[in-house]
Amino acid sequence: MSISHALLEFIPSMFLGVPEEGTVLSVLPGHHLLLQGRGREAIRLVALGGYGAIIVTILILPLFALVLPPLYSFMKPYIWILLVVVVIYMFLRLNRNLNSLAWSVVVFLFSGIMGWTMLNSPISSGVSLLCMFTGLFGVSTLIYSLSQRSVIPTQNQFCKLQVDQNILRGIFAGGIAGSILGFLPGMGPAQGSLLAQEISGGGDTGENKDGFLVAMSGVNVSDALFSLIAIYLIGNPRSGIAVYVDKIIEAFNYQHLILFIFVSITAVSLSVFSCLKLGDLMSIYIEKIDYNKLSWVVIFFMSFLVLLFTLMEHANILFVLLVYITAIALGLLPHYLGLNKSNLMGVLIVPAIVIYIGLS
Repeated sequence: MSISHALLEFIPSMFLGVPEEGTVLSVLPGHHLLLQGRGREAIRLVALGGYGAIIVTILILPLFALVLPPLYSFMKPYIWILLVVVVIYMFLRLNRNLNSLAWSVVVFLFSGIMGWTMLNSPISSGVSLLCMFTGLFGVSTLIYSLSQRSVIPTQNQFCKLQVDQNILRGIFAGGIAGSILGFLPGMGPAQGSLLAQEISGGGDTGENKDGFLVAMSGVNVSDALFSLIAIYLIGNPRSGIAVYVDKIIEAFNYQHLILFIFVSITAVSLSVFSCLKLGDLMSIYIEKIDYNKLSWVVIFFMSFLVLLFTLMEHANILFVLLVYITAIALGLLPHYLGLNKSNLMGVLIVPAIVIYIGLS
């Protein structure tokens, strides 16, 4: 489920929350292709990137098995320094001027404060993360898209995907960056994609947009696998699904590792076909659906889930609603300020830094 979700989640994120052409810098590169009528091509790039990155991750696994355990033991007291360096680099790399840099720091710190507050509240981490991530990245993007009155152009139903050097670099960069991402706490696909961009020598603009989308998909899928592998290599789960697996398997051994690798290959192979089929269907029917109504349905459905799980956990509903509204407001800021939404990952990175420093 983790592997297939990492690949298939690109379909709703690509076809929903589409901005206007002039504001597309703050969202996924897949939206660029969608606005050019190349949605089917984007889906194929995503499928290729995810499948290729899994293979790359498995191929470099012996190297990580030799290097990572002693490296992690040595670096563990200094991981907070590494996280701070990555964050500073992210600020410098993603901002064009001093004004956007200042706002990025503000958004990062505010999301970090919210994350620290929620993760240290009596409310369960499951409800807290659902509430914050739904507001920061889901509902806020859809609300902004509705305010822009976005229109998805007719999608070209014929596409010719040519695997060139940029795409191959994107596959390898995604696999390597996703593996590194699975090792670092608090980092999300946005930071991994930035790392993949540096490894591949490309970017999300210009002629290498295809390679960057491949790398983004690769980071997502590779991270999903490596976060599970990290249980065996360093004895530390790096994702929600990894924590769950770590709890149900008392002693994660070599046999489990081999099983997970073969299961991941099977899962990603089946998911590629699902991704292509569902993506093609979406590219056909998205033009026939009332886009605004669909966005509102998704917004209400996600909000319903937040309320449902809040009630199931017997959490303070007024407090959760306050945090949910705050998360939506924070999630809207990058769109209107022209910032990258990866700054909102402070919601996890700031608490991780505080914990690794030893202040908590």
